[in-house]
Amino acid sequence: MATMTDVGRPGLTPSEARRGASQLSRATARKLGVALWAVQVLLAALFVFAGGTKLVTPAETLSRQLPLPVPFMRFIGVAELLGGLGLVLPGLLRIRTGLTPLAAAGLVVIMVGATVISLPGGAMALLPLVVGLLAAFIAYGRWRLAPLPGRPPPHAQG
Repeated sequence: MATMTDVGRPGLTPSEARRGASQLSRATARKLGVALWAVQVLLAALFVFAGGTKLVTPAETLSRQLPLPVPFMRFIGVAELLGGLGLVLPGLLRIRTGLTPLAAAGLVVIMVGATVISLPGGAMALLPLVVGLLAAFIAYGRWRLAPLPGRPPPHAQG
């Protein structure tokens, strides 16, 4: 059986190499978790602001900004607001943490629509595209790569 000495790391047994690899993967997972949290907080702020703005802006102003019906814009505002909250609250409260990737996936759908609507504007389509890609990163990262831990179950009382 080959030892790590054979591959250029003198003095490490295979079990020591495995322990080092698991520490490396934990360090990588920690960095990924920090990156995901940073993107989640930034996108949450963006979507809560954008959604809230769509909800409080007068209908006349909304209808001048985009060629979409005002009730649809209000619906998008509610979806953005709730999606923004869904990016951070489940992880902070450790309740229903599986909702975070679902919220991110819903925001991806909204950003696909925003990108399509922005395409005639040329470079204006770049912003919703990048935001959508960041939301997709959160959805995949929290679904497969670094899922949020849930709250431990309550102890059974005897």
